[in-house]
Amino acid sequence: MPEKKVPDPIDVHVGFRIRMRRAWCDMSQGTLARAIGVTFQQVQKYEKGTNRVSASRLKEIAAVFDVPPAYFFEDMPDREGAALIPPVDRELTDFLSTAEGLALNRAFARIEDKTVRRRFASLVRSLAALQESSEEQEEEPA
Repeated sequence: MPEKKVPDPIDVHVGFRIRMRRAWCDMSQGTLARAIGVTFQQVQKYEKGTNRVSASRLKEIAAVFDVPPAYFFEDMPDREGAALIPPVDRELTDFLSTAEGLALNRAFARIEDKTVRRRFASLVRSLAALQESSEEQEEEPA
């Protein structure tokens, strides 16, 4: 049986950065695909790292997002795929690359009152603690 090809960590990273920027710009895969002249399936493959993005295509994508091509290489992993950024930064990046994380971040940034922001952050911490304690109780044997 042929060995399944594993995407190169650099291609995965570039795809992740494309996906993150697309989400930040609130753009669909179809919209990006039309802007660069490919199918949305091709954009999916770029974002997963299964298809490598050529230099010329990366330049087109960068132009659509109004970023330099180097943007897609920031926080690059080494050749073995080990992250060169601290885990806390990776956690933040992963959070902000989700639709919920991005929406929460944008809404929170619009709250100008510091007291309201502190109370909201406290509420979220309380909800997380409540969920954790609920999950711990479910794991305890009866």
